[in-house]
Amino acid sequence: MSTETNNMVNGHSSMNGDISSDDDPMPNGQFDEGKNMEEEEEDTEVLKDPFCDPEHPRQIQFQDISAAAYKIKNGVQKTPCTWSTMSHHFKTDIYFKKDFLQVTGSFKERGARYTLQMLSKEQKARGVIAASAGNHALALAYHGQELKIPVTVVMPVVAPLMKINLCQQYGARVIVKGVDIGESREHAMRLGKKQQLQYINGYDHPHILAGQGTMGLEIMDQVSDVDAVIVPVGGGGLIAGLALAVKSLSPETLVIGVESERCCSFSNALKAGKPIYTKASSTLADGLAVPTVGVNALATAAPLVDKMVVVSEEAIALSILRLIEIEKAVVEGAGATGLAALIQGKLPELENKRVVIALCGGNIDTTILGRCMERGLAADGRLCTFTATVTDRPGGIAELAKLLAQMGASIKDIYHERAWLKADIFSVQVKVTVETRDKEHARELEQALRAKYAHVYWGPQKDCNKQECM
Repeated sequence: MSTETNNMVNGHSSMNGDISSDDDPMPNGQFDEGKNMEEEEEDTEVLKDPFCDPEHPRQIQFQDISAAAYKIKNGVQKTPCTWSTMSHHFKTDIYFKKDFLQVTGSFKERGARYTLQMLSKEQKARGVIAASAGNHALALAYHGQELKIPVTVVMPVVAPLMKINLCQQYGARVIVKGVDIGESREHAMRLGKKQQLQYINGYDHPHILAGQGTMGLEIMDQVSDVDAVIVPVGGGGLIAGLALAVKSLSPETLVIGVESERCCSFSNALKAGKPIYTKASSTLADGLAVPTVGVNALATAAPLVDKMVVVSEEAIALSILRLIEIEKAVVEGAGATGLAALIQGKLPELENKRVVIALCGGNIDTTILGRCMERGLAADGRLCTFTATVTDRPGGIAELAKLLAQMGASIKDIYHERAWLKADIFSVQVKVTVETRDKEHARELEQALRAKYAHVYWGPQKDCNKQECM
């Protein structure tokens, strides 16, 4: 997603709020790519969002957050902020703010509802439009239905089918358009201008920022004497609102932002003093992969954020696993990024401090969750792979399996290769994936294998068809 220099755009006058459609829908719900000359000329126009102007960024004020808290109190959950037994492991007093327990599974509901409530009577009747691949779309769809405001969401073709279906179930008109969120946003802005729907930027509209800040008010009310709040950062909307709320009530409380190493756009923006483009690559924290942060978000957050931390993909996967195993909480990669900073040891100064970590989203696909758990187990040293060259005589593989059983390792997968092995003709290469108790157990298993077999390659590898695998 690029800088949301998005426009107050407009939408469909005959919106029925339930199915994918547009002026000339294709059979799959997408727009017809054919354009007449007038549409081609219109496409050259550069659209700007008056609410998100890079030349005149807006800093929200504490009273904006207070107003938002009052407006949304009957429509958005006040989620729990509970102490965690992980505190013992990290020697830090840890509390988790569980905003993944909102109805649509993320903090986005706060800003979405407040923004919808602040529309004029006329705009409420016409409706709103947004571009989103997930949480922002879900939040707008749900609260639009609750407030009887027509909502159109433009989602890229890579958006999960589950989220597309949910948006439709919540009454939104869903248009699948664009290879990425950037193309979806451009389409949403042009459609909005044409059909008089207000475009709502999911992380930079001033009312979105104010709504997200209500999480900070709740944290300060639920936990006393907070030393630090750790917040995942994508486009910057959450940390902007939350930092303003926290710092207004407790100036000495640290506000720490955490990003994935695959897209550290907020850190780069702070260094540059303005939003700049940062290339985003595939990440477990896909909700944070925003190449250019919001102009209002940066203007509001920059004076208030005490530290930014960048974490690895391994740490994010391990965070997801820890939250499932210990907290019994299913949290998406973006939502688990705050804990990853502690897991990776990036915040030693917080030892013996009272810390609140925002778990801000729980919308993760089941298939992705399975992959994340496997990667977390691998990062934790509890899922290991190795390749060993053993005899191809009867009992060779059985002998290897017996050794693994004696060591207490559980075989998850085993594969043996004969044809491309460059050792003697009576050898076979065996690739095994095993589950171990922890990293120490894995080291013990590796030592036992090396003691018994001359050729052992520990860890994943592209090609181990060599005699020299040691």
